[in-house]
Amino acid sequence: MKKVGRPVFFVVLAIIIVLSTLSFFGLSYSYGDNTTTFIKGAGDIRWGIDIRGGVDVTFSPSDGYDATDEELTAAEEVIKVRLVSQNITDSEVYTDYNKDRIIVRFPWKEDETDFNPENAVQELGETALLTFRENLDGEIVLQGADVESAAAVVNTENSQYEVALNLTSEGAKKFADATSRLQGQQISIWMDDNMISAPYVEAQIPDGKATITRSGGFTIDEANTLAGQINSGALPFKLETENFSSISPTLGMGALDAMIMAGIIAFILVSIYMIVLYRLPGVIACFALLGQVAGAIACVSGFFGNAPSFTLTLPGIAGIILGIGMGVDANIITSERIKEELTIGKTIDGAIDSGFQRTFSAIFDGNITTILVAAVLMGAFGPPSSFLSNLFSPVFNWFGPSATGAIYSFGYTLIVSVIFNLLMGVLASRLMLKSISKFRAFKKPWLYGGAK
Repeated sequence: MKKVGRPVFFVVLAIIIVLSTLSFFGLSYSYGDNTTTFIKGAGDIRWGIDIRGGVDVTFSPSDGYDATDEELTAAEEVIKVRLVSQNITDSEVYTDYNKDRIIVRFPWKEDETDFNPENAVQELGETALLTFRENLDGEIVLQGADVESAAAVVNTENSQYEVALNLTSEGAKKFADATSRLQGQQISIWMDDNMISAPYVEAQIPDGKATITRSGGFTIDEANTLAGQINSGALPFKLETENFSSISPTLGMGALDAMIMAGIIAFILVSIYMIVLYRLPGVIACFALLGQVAGAIACVSGFFGNAPSFTLTLPGIAGIILGIGMGVDANIITSERIKEELTIGKTIDGAIDSGFQRTFSAIFDGNITTILVAAVLMGAFGPPSSFLSNLFSPVFNWFGPSATGAIYSFGYTLIVSVIFNLLMGVLASRLMLKSISKFRAFKKPWLYGGAK
């Protein structure tokens, strides 16, 4: 690493403090009864059903349709996928095969302004009768079963969002014929009796891989919504809402308060241990650990504008805790190595450089393997339109739909926590320690664990 100047410590520390403050408290402006949120904080996290309560809704096939057990099972899987696609990762889905009912429960808090449970329920029920038609209401050229997958993508040439379609082999043949006949005309996409898109055909598409575009481009939300609607359209019946009600939390906010307090106490105890045992590197490690926690919270709360908020479940909390544990471990290994280098007579700068260099490989390898495991979990149990699901689809397509919110939540929080461990526990702590060691007051070996 190149020479690190004295101001670097203050720059990195300022970044950690700002990130921590905003990720925990957010940034909003209130005028009268109106509140405008610029940056979401920990208070905007959508917690699981046990903590916050939520919504209980019962679906059944419309118009008295007598669904088979296989069709109800398929509907259940589609609903699970749609829940995860909406980042509702703590949900309960039950199927009553005797009465042709599907019961769904998912979390929601009354003061959540950017999530409407009624809209979510409506979207969950619209899982039937996806059709592609000639022009605006002509002959049907494709049905939902002809679509293998749909995903929101970015056009690298103009940086606009589009929806990429992959068709089945049978669907590709139908679509090749339709696009040959309808060049310069529209092929409209319908969900039941509602047209959701009507793109123009620019050329024949023979390989079953098409792209839906719009003048001016889609927004990321519009592209994701359209892709999700297309992915959910392979059922032969529409689901109607029989019952819609709210459910009370089983643990309640008291459990959440106790959990937060336990986390704060654990952080304080770990910080005291690090500082007592490793002195100045321990102090730096505490700042890095704070940055790691703040980064993980930011990735869940919707802090980053293009990344929607996730439902934070108990498995999701476990993912964050596991990542923090890896962060503590990384800092202990490095600090211990610095102590050893000072013991054998190296200078402070030499001990810091050698300590980080000799531990980096082990820390990096451990973090990367964890990231790979988390990525596989997200690919296996996430929505089919996600990047990781598409990446691992050649393997997991053999096993059919398997979206499971709790496992997806665990994989997501684990991967973001480990990534921030690499950024904070490895990169930021090294920059801060090398920078602060340049000050005369901090050139004493005992401050780094050496002898007085």
